[in-house]
Amino acid sequence: MSSLMFILTIFIIGFLGSFISGMVGIGGAIINFPMLLYIPAMLGVAHFTSYEVSGITAIQVFFASVSGALAYRKGGYLNKTIVMYMGISILAGSLAGAYLSSFMAENEIDMVYGLLALAAAVMMFVPKKGLDSNEYDISRFNGIWASILAFIVGIGAGIVGAGGAFMLVPIMLLVLKIPVRMTIAASLAITFISSIGSAAGKILTGQILYGPAAIMIIASLISSPMGAKLGKKMDTKVLQGILAVLILVTAIKIWLDLFDV
Repeated sequence: MSSLMFILTIFIIGFLGSFISGMVGIGGAIINFPMLLYIPAMLGVAHFTSYEVSGITAIQVFFASVSGALAYRKGGYLNKTIVMYMGISILAGSLAGAYLSSFMAENEIDMVYGLLALAAAVMMFVPKKGLDSNEYDISRFNGIWASILAFIVGIGAGIVGAGGAFMLVPIMLLVLKIPVRMTIAASLAITFISSIGSAAGKILTGQILYGPAAIMIIASLISSPMGAKLGKKMDTKVLQGILAVLILVTAIKIWLDLFDV
C-alpha cells in the first residue's frame, strides 16, 4: 500500500504540475519543486531533500517542456529567432548553474529558488500593455539583450533544477514586450533547451533519483499537451493571472520556510 501511495502521490504531483506548465508556458519546476519538497513528507510516503527534488524536476521539465512546445507549434505561435537567441544562452547558463549547485548547501539552493520566484512574482504583477495581439514585428527583438537575460536566468535555473521559464515568461512579457501566446510557445521551447543543460548537470553530479523521475516523466507526457491545448483557448489575461498567483504563492512559501516562520 505504501509503495502504491508513493507512486500515486508522485504521479498526481507530476500530472498537475505539467498540466499547468503546458497551459501557462513553463516547464513545471516552479510548481513541482515545492510540491515534491512538502507533499510526500506531509503524507508520510517519502522525504526528499532539495538536492533530490532539483534532480527530479530537472528531468521532468525536459519532457514536459518539449511536449508542451510541440502542442503550441501547431498553432503557429513558435518563433524560431526568439528560441535560437535565448535558447543557446540559457543552455550555457544552466550548465554552469547545475555544476555550481554541487558545491552549494541545501539552504543555499532554496534561497536561490526563493529569490528567483520573488523576482518573477514582482514582474508578473507589473502592468503590461499591448500584449494580447499575436502580431509581432521580429525586427523589434533585441537578440543581444535577450541572450544576456537568458544566460543569467539559466544560471539560476541550473542551480535549482528548473528550466527557468517561470523567470523567462515575465521577462519576455515585461522587458522584451513579446505577445502572450508567442511568449508561452517560445518559453516552452527555450525551457526544453535549458533543461538539457540542467538535466545533464544533475546526472553528471549524481543528483537524480530515477524512480520518482520516471513517474514524473510519464505524468508529464500525458498532461503537458492537455494543458497546452487548453491554454490556446483561454483568455491571455487569465493565463497571466494564473501564472502570477502560482509564482507569488510559491515565493511566499519558500521564504516562510527559509526563515522558519
